[in-house]
Amino acid sequence: MEAYCVKCRSKNEMSNGEEVTMKNGRRAMKGKCSSCGTGMYRILGNK
Repeated sequence: MEAYCVKCRSKNEMSNGEEVTMKNGRRAMKGKCSSCGTGMYRILGNK
């Protein structure tokens, strides 16, 4: 999955991505940037 990395300032591939559910019930993907290792977060749809 691709997500925006704040440190690299570009879209990169997410490694070790896992789906999590936020407090408000929305789904999100949480993982690490493949190039710099910074934590990434991408919000998905409700379904």
